[in-house]
Amino acid sequence: MPKDIKNIVLGSPVHIFSFGFGAGLSPIAPGTVGTLFAIPVYLVLASFNTVIYVSCLVVLFVAGCLACKQTADALGVHDHPGIVIDEIAGYLTAMLFVPNAWYWVLAGFLLFRTFDIWKPWPVSLADRHVTGGLGIMLDDLLAALYSLLCLHFLVWIMPG
Repeated sequence: MPKDIKNIVLGSPVHIFSFGFGAGLSPIAPGTVGTLFAIPVYLVLASFNTVIYVSCLVVLFVAGCLACKQTADALGVHDHPGIVIDEIAGYLTAMLFVPNAWYWVLAGFLLFRTFDIWKPWPVSLADRHVTGGLGIMLDDLLAALYSLLCLHFLVWIMPG
């Protein structure tokens, strides 16, 4: 990562937030690193009741939209790969109402990364046509909904 981008990111709490508290500074697969960062966040939030979990997720999504717009504008790139707060919010969305067990955490990670990279319709549509902070956050939210549906189907069909 060019030094000037790192300085811009580390020079602002908003950009640090957009870069997933530093996870997005990873030189290799920042989206995957951002999603990995989301796992301990999920484990903490999963210990609270549903109202708190969903409230935190809504606040994270709205704050992410605002922060991503500022960071994208500061970097001059619509959706810089280092902006990973969308992956964090996406993974947390994918894990809504999913049992808290290591294999579901792993399945959620794999499904979310798959849908986020693959971008099936309408994820690809949102990725191409929705701009600003909402555009950065929305495609990951849609990928998360695919993941959520798959996870709940798997939970439903798995015995025990």
